[in-house]
Amino acid sequence: MKHFFLFFMVFLGTAIPVLAQSFSGRSLVTVSGYVYETGSREALIGVNVYLPGTATGTTTNTYGFYSLTLPAQDSLTLAFSFVGYETVQKTLSLRKNNEVTVLLTPGQVLSEVTVSGKRSEEKVSESPQMSKVDIPVAQIKKIPAFLGEKDVLKVLQLMPGVQKGSEGSTGIYVRGGGPDQNLIMLDDAIVYNANHLFGFFSVFNGDALKSVELIKGGFPARFGGRLSSVIEMNMKEGNKEKLHGEGGIGLIASRLTLEGPLTKKKSGAGSSGTRSSSFLVSARRTYLDFVARPIIKQQTDGQTVAGYYFYDLNAKANYDFGPKNKLYLSGYFGQDRFYADDKESLTKINLDWGNTTATLRWNHLFTQRLFSNLSLIFSNYKFQIRADERDVVSADLFSLRYSSGIRDFSLKYDIDFYPSPKHSLRFGVQSIAHRFTPSAVVLQNTLINQFTTEIDAINVLESGLYAEDNWRPNARWRINAGIRLSHFVQKEVNYLRPEPRISAAYVLKPSLSVKASYALMNQYVHLLSNTGIGLPTDLWVPTTDRVKPQQSQQVAVGLAKDFNDRGAGRGLTLTLEGYYKTMNSIINYREGASFLLVNDPTSANQVRWEDNVTAGRGWSYGAEFLLQKKQGRFTGWTGYTLSWTQWQFPELNFGQKFFPRYDRRHDISLVGIYEISPRITLSGTWVYGTGNALTVPLAKYQAATHQPNPIINNENSFINPFFNYGRAVNDYSTKNSFRAEAYHRMDLGVQFHKKKRHHERTWEISVYNLYNRRNPFFYQLTTQTSEQTSQPTRTVFQRYSVFPIVPSVTYGFKF
Repeated sequence: MKHFFLFFMVFLGTAIPVLAQSFSGRSLVTVSGYVYETGSREALIGVNVYLPGTATGTTTNTYGFYSLTLPAQDSLTLAFSFVGYETVQKTLSLRKNNEVTVLLTPGQVLSEVTVSGKRSEEKVSESPQMSKVDIPVAQIKKIPAFLGEKDVLKVLQLMPGVQKGSEGSTGIYVRGGGPDQNLIMLDDAIVYNANHLFGFFSVFNGDALKSVELIKGGFPARFGGRLSSVIEMNMKEGNKEKLHGEGGIGLIASRLTLEGPLTKKKSGAGSSGTRSSSFLVSARRTYLDFVARPIIKQQTDGQTVAGYYFYDLNAKANYDFGPKNKLYLSGYFGQDRFYADDKESLTKINLDWGNTTATLRWNHLFTQRLFSNLSLIFSNYKFQIRADERDVVSADLFSLRYSSGIRDFSLKYDIDFYPSPKHSLRFGVQSIAHRFTPSAVVLQNTLINQFTTEIDAINVLESGLYAEDNWRPNARWRINAGIRLSHFVQKEVNYLRPEPRISAAYVLKPSLSVKASYALMNQYVHLLSNTGIGLPTDLWVPTTDRVKPQQSQQVAVGLAKDFNDRGAGRGLTLTLEGYYKTMNSIINYREGASFLLVNDPTSANQVRWEDNVTAGRGWSYGAEFLLQKKQGRFTGWTGYTLSWTQWQFPELNFGQKFFPRYDRRHDISLVGIYEISPRITLSGTWVYGTGNALTVPLAKYQAATHQPNPIINNENSFINPFFNYGRAVNDYSTKNSFRAEAYHRMDLGVQFHKKKRHHERTWEISVYNLYNRRNPFFYQLTTQTSEQTSQPTRTVFQRYSVFPIVPSVTYGFKF
């Protein structure tokens, strides 16, 4: 199999350019080039390039490149349009191949704000792609956020089909899938744990991002390795014209971004007057540790030092070697740290977790119709616990060292081929060398000398080979069809599985189409989680000889409607989709098992993590409604999801089906942004969701404890040992049979902008949970006691909440 992939890469680099030339007959010519933003030379993704008044056109790829092959003619007009930018038209003589680079200028009108990021001229009813959402970063920055921290993942939670996790968390659950079933990528690098602050913030700094895209179904063949969604994010390339900066100061964190050219401006005859390289550096840090330290010292009389903080660093550099070669180097480094030092109990605890990614990409243009990209990718996620405790009396020291993680080295090669206006082909290959360390524990006690347990690292190879075609056979049909061949090998385990994909739209009449899609997906890595909320203690593990790969099949059908472009209906679109998804070989912990049992010191040599899991099946189906208004002073969307998700494991819940924690029958989101004036922006959100499915105790009672010998009192009579000796026992319901109370919340924000010639300042005041809804975070049985007798009187079911109304103020600046 390895030799086959090597042969395929050589074939792409040599044979395909010859194939491209065979399509260029004398009657066809090609116009191609790049589209950039005026003032920064930032490449623009998804710009619509088309012949006005016709259905002939294409779009720019991830690097701003486009190619359009047309019949030769003396003169034609091409239009270049993108929401938020002024449309540009170019009149060309198309007697021979042309290379045209276009600069788009950001528009100044309020009506250019968008929710989906789609081009204003491309109607949603004319695209074959289903279940896709593009989120402009500028939009994310205008939506009110928890503690003023703008969060990409929390905005994605506001879209239909995306369920929210616990209160305030960034958990993403797409169409019944778990948190491990989302492929989250930053510049092609996989991010395995996308959470800061135990899930309350994501690791993505919006100031460093250029684009965000979510795909929930109808997956193109170029994506693989997960069952439920693809979240693709690309970092900015950096301003090639001048030094630019922006940042912000909030209640818990501050951030700063700098970008600019790396080389001097070209000059002289024939110079384009542009710089060929640029850089971007973006940093963010929270100061919770500084804020909380005085409070902790005051409450503990200085006996305890504790704190928590996280930080991010994004960096990117690129160099333009000319029209045929471009080089990009980007990276991300983020770290969370929690620490506590109790001098009275002689206890020290440190928790550290974080991600590191690096991507080196080389763009090469073989011909005007053939674009390639080669990527070398590194990704690393690691979690560590270090705990030390010394016995005050004996002075014995107990130490715990726990670590887990996953490290990837990847090679990826992609080709974009544009043979004609009816076809846009993509094909390529990717191979990922995973290295898993599910756990590694070191225990030391001065009484028993030393006990060490090491779990050997697991090395696996995951690869994929794909081809897809975006095809327009006639004026009615739009089809994206493809095939992916996935391969996985780990010692004696070897899987080779085909994954067919197809998504199609049939235009019933102008501005109305019916769509359908089918996708088969395989997943070879798994996440073991007790909570389902993405804590850093969750373990990433691979497919093995005992754990099979997960597999899903999803079918979706829907309608797409574009409304009148004039009046109140300008920019209004409606999508309605229904889906049905099956999932096989999904895994979960057995009853009572957890990651801590993976290395039980008493049986570490006998217990493997595979012994603690069980495999089962899942089903998810439902309907999604999305009404968007993309243009005008008032923009926003209304989303509604009706869904069911069920799991079944032979060793859980007596083999009966049950609803997983994140199953929600109803989910509603309302989002509105109103540009009152160029200086004031008002925004608000309201969300509602059916309560989570939980396993909770229904009753508590005292259980009898066996005593080997009866106890005799001073009167030589027996005392009932069951009366004097007992323990509290909770009586639980069947798995996840309890429904928490419904979740709903309103957030409100207002931004005040002040612009001057060379800089801009923004003050934002926002309120999270405006009407102080006490949403449930968890439930617990508690015993109430009598104030007179101090005896237990009754057992009650107590609801606990974490976030009341939370106001925040943020100051932002640009220069």
